[in-house]
Amino acid sequence: MPGGRRRKLRLSKIYSFRCGRSSFKEDHSQIGGPGFSRVVYCNEPDCFESGVRNYRTNYVRTTKYTVATFLPKSLFEQFRRVANFYFLVTGVLAFTPLAPYTAVSAIVPLIIIVGATMVKEGIEDWRRKQQDIEVNRRKVKFHKSGGVFDCTEWKNLKVGEIVKVNKDEFFPADLLLLSSSYDDAICYVETMNLDGETNLKVKQGLEATSSLHTDSSFQDFKALVKCEDPNANLYSFVGSMEFQDNQYPLSPQQLLLRDSKLRNTDYIFGAVIFTGHDTKVMQNSTDPPSKRSKIEKKMDLIIYVLFLILFSMSFIGSILFGIWTKEDYHNGKMKRWYLRPDSSTVFFDPGRAPMAAVYHFLTGLMLFNYFIPISLYVSIEVVKVLQTIFINQDILMYYEETDRPAHARTSNLNEELGQVDTILSDKTGTLTCNSMEFVKCSIGGTAYGCAVTEVERTLERRKSYGYNHTEHSNETKSSPIKGYNFNDERIENANWVKEEHSDVIQKFFRLLALCHTAIPEVDDETGKILYEAESPDEASFVIAARKLGFEFYKRTQTSISLHELDPASGQKVERVYQLLDVLEFNSSRKRMSVIVRDEEGKLLIFSKGADSVMFERLAKSGREFEEDTRVHVHGYADAGLRTLILACRELDEEEYRNFSKKLNEAKNSVSADRDTLVDGVTEEIEKDLILLGATAVEDKLQNGVSDCIDKLAQAGIKIWVLTGDKMETAINIGFACSLLRQGMKQIIITLETPEIKALEKAGDKSAITKAFKESVHQQITKGKALIGGSSEAFALIIDGKSLTYALEDDIKDRFLQLAVGCSSVICCRSSPKQKALVTRLVKSGTGRTTLAIGDGANDVGMLQEADIGVGISGVEGMQAVMSSDVAIAQFRYLERLLLVHGHWCYRRISSMICYFFYKNIVFGFSLFLYEAYASFSGQPAYNDWYLSLYNVFFTSLPVLALGIFDQDVSARFCLKFPKLYQQGVQNILFSWSRILSWMFNGFFSAASVFFLCTTALEPQAFNQDGLVADRGILGPIMYTCIVWIVNLQIATAISYLTMMHHLFIWGSIVLWYLFLLAYGAISPTSSTTAYKVFVEALAPTPIFWVVIPFVVITTLIPYFAYSAIQMRFFPMYHEIIQWIRHEEKSHNPQSGDMYRSLR
Repeated sequence: MPGGRRRKLRLSKIYSFRCGRSSFKEDHSQIGGPGFSRVVYCNEPDCFESGVRNYRTNYVRTTKYTVATFLPKSLFEQFRRVANFYFLVTGVLAFTPLAPYTAVSAIVPLIIIVGATMVKEGIEDWRRKQQDIEVNRRKVKFHKSGGVFDCTEWKNLKVGEIVKVNKDEFFPADLLLLSSSYDDAICYVETMNLDGETNLKVKQGLEATSSLHTDSSFQDFKALVKCEDPNANLYSFVGSMEFQDNQYPLSPQQLLLRDSKLRNTDYIFGAVIFTGHDTKVMQNSTDPPSKRSKIEKKMDLIIYVLFLILFSMSFIGSILFGIWTKEDYHNGKMKRWYLRPDSSTVFFDPGRAPMAAVYHFLTGLMLFNYFIPISLYVSIEVVKVLQTIFINQDILMYYEETDRPAHARTSNLNEELGQVDTILSDKTGTLTCNSMEFVKCSIGGTAYGCAVTEVERTLERRKSYGYNHTEHSNETKSSPIKGYNFNDERIENANWVKEEHSDVIQKFFRLLALCHTAIPEVDDETGKILYEAESPDEASFVIAARKLGFEFYKRTQTSISLHELDPASGQKVERVYQLLDVLEFNSSRKRMSVIVRDEEGKLLIFSKGADSVMFERLAKSGREFEEDTRVHVHGYADAGLRTLILACRELDEEEYRNFSKKLNEAKNSVSADRDTLVDGVTEEIEKDLILLGATAVEDKLQNGVSDCIDKLAQAGIKIWVLTGDKMETAINIGFACSLLRQGMKQIIITLETPEIKALEKAGDKSAITKAFKESVHQQITKGKALIGGSSEAFALIIDGKSLTYALEDDIKDRFLQLAVGCSSVICCRSSPKQKALVTRLVKSGTGRTTLAIGDGANDVGMLQEADIGVGISGVEGMQAVMSSDVAIAQFRYLERLLLVHGHWCYRRISSMICYFFYKNIVFGFSLFLYEAYASFSGQPAYNDWYLSLYNVFFTSLPVLALGIFDQDVSARFCLKFPKLYQQGVQNILFSWSRILSWMFNGFFSAASVFFLCTTALEPQAFNQDGLVADRGILGPIMYTCIVWIVNLQIATAISYLTMMHHLFIWGSIVLWYLFLLAYGAISPTSSTTAYKVFVEALAPTPIFWVVIPFVVITTLIPYFAYSAIQMRFFPMYHEIIQWIRHEEKSHNPQSGDMYRSLR
């Protein structure tokens, strides 16, 4: 602020590899080439050069439709469905003389169904529109002119404008950071909206613009930026800035991304580089992969079968109609004289019988379209949305500690939750808490730390069933200090100074206090120093160092300050280390280093990293403790701990100068491969290190993980764990969480054998690759031989290197066959890409439903590849959640999500679809039988509006109640008998046999209604006037029977009748009678054959009241008999559980025998 007091550098943070300040010498620039053509005139947004480039505005639209495109696009979406398109065609044909009913009665149901779906789409899109309006109308300060800043809406910003963003405000576009309230142009950014991470990121502007602190300083500011074109990579930015006749390289360090928030910084000034849909966050906003459940895909196939039946009936009817029409007029004699074949239209003309048959075929397609359930799709959508509400509101899946309920992010896959065959799970943060505690360490070849981990307790229980759980209770109590659970009197309370290798211990903890990127913050209430770290591991190291006498308390751009314990005086002293470089950790380097200069002027490099990369970087003279450290690290892995190797060395001035020069040259290269060049330079300095020791941190299992995995295994679900941990750690975590069980035989596939290691040392890459592949192939073959024909349970453990070859095209099928034959699979040292490839292999190779569960950004590929992706809303940010189909707060909630909600949703949707087809076949086939009875004349049995409203009003509500509320067994019994879940995995309730049996029931019911009604009404007078029943009487009676039958049929299929079921079932029947009265009261020109049919024709006649119950009972008796016999002698699994529940309530001792038979 002008004239205001600027903030001090209390919270400033150093950046990786330092800020380069050298020129463009030996530059690898690609600026101006393909993909690097953007030119921005800073502070000149309206100049001619900016105008001709025609960059996008900052207006953002995330809606699917606009006012102009809503109608055509939404109609296209609706009529892409085969069923809806078919009804549209028949609706158009209804306006021709071919139609067996009026056009209005055909079009209205289609309009209702399609209209309801379009309204739903419109409401959802309107909500997105409201969000867009809110975002686009946000205010930001921009440089108007003459050093004056004014407010404008986000949507009005242009490329090149200078904006001022204040603390806790979002960045309106992708900005080039010019300066901030800090002297060194530092600012703190929260990127939760981008990657879900809550940790603060630190950005820094160029030194050349860092002095622009006031509004007035931008009065004459001019700069030219040349950079990459818009792209979706959040973590890259290549460009250059020409300012005051100098050229400066730009990196991601200077780019502030739209939708990030400014934190811990009073204000920043920035130049707009990318706007609107060119910003990186919008470039990343692609729709997730479209996923459809297997039941929905099968439902489409059934509809095609019904189409085939419909076409067959129309074809058969048209052939018979053509034959009979041709015979109507022969040698001047008329067979069906009432049709007047001697002077008929083309539809009944014996002379043009083939053409009449073709027209009849089209009439049949319209008449029998009731075989296809027009309201099926919209009904399922409504049911699924309500099912997701039940999932979201389940209090037993609510995690109070973080205030996070379960959240079904899509309703498309509800029933798929009940069909999961294989779960592929991440470990860290998914099975474990991702809340690290420093518990053990190895320093100078000596192991320290007495705590007993969960894995160690599990191993003890495996060795001896008499293990005392309270034996180590004093050692396993949770520490009051988060991140620290270390207990060893030899080095606590400054006792380390008495140890043999006290100098090594001093360097060890000094390394922990210096080698990190944490930010110290002072709690205003308590005065204590808190640490903002990029990972839980890093926080635990800094906390451990502080607890053991090396307190990190201050960081600036160029220094780190510690309070260290001085061994000589026994007092804490302040030491300041000049921070020269931070070589940050990444997944390829697997290590992190800092280069500092101490108060004595010595140059030191401190490094920590994975054992796979650190041991090879040790100097020959620095391996004094290697053997002991390796033994300790192996033991820590056995105990389920995560380990890092710590090492350091002193640098000479000349070596550092050469390194610094090369590093700056690589840093200043404006090219896409800049990171590779920098990594190559760091390799040269991180070598010849002196080993200090190793750290061991524990990531505790989440509550309930072991019981959950055990229950899922009982349900027959196979569980794979894909982790980056070492094999020993993964195996022991597997035992701790019941993934691996006592007596389970292990098949281990690894390339860490003496023969392979000897071959690696030879260095022939082609020979090594061939040997690796052959070794993996042989191990897989041996594993398959082991499990072949064996009834024992097997577990497969494979490391990442072996997995690379196991996933190759010529081996992956064998690997999958081996893995599928095992009860549990653990893939160790697996990369994010391997996780996704394994998931794809299991999904495509088995054809079964796969569920992937994870909590971090490295799990996104796996979640999107699986049939169902479940995100854990843990401490690694929200990227996994944002890419998931369902989000839960703890792994243990997966048990209830699958075994309860998954089973219920699967059963409800399966029963609902089967019943839908049943009721439509009953109705449609009765039309066919009547048409055959009427010589295929094309006349429907029912009034036009009876036809139209059958699916919309008289049979639609009960099926909705079935899909929303039905329960075959309660949640308690779902969890008590997990094998019940196999009904979904084996697809028992939606198998072809079950679908065809429901179809057969529909054909039988239709035939029963038709023949019983016609037989009952045909031979005698219908009423006291002696009139016989005509089409106007037979139709309503058959229709009434069908309404009763299909509604009572669903009542018998429902296992858990609620008040809503009763209301919808009996209400639908009552609604039919009310409709008969209301519709019959309308003038005959509108109601036609239905005019007062109930009041004057049906209600007064006793035969109506006798025929209805007789036909209904007779039609339902076979289903009752079949159900009773099947449940008594051939019960399904859920029916046995229902028996047990019933017997328990009646205190029948037989329930115990049935219970034991199920177990």
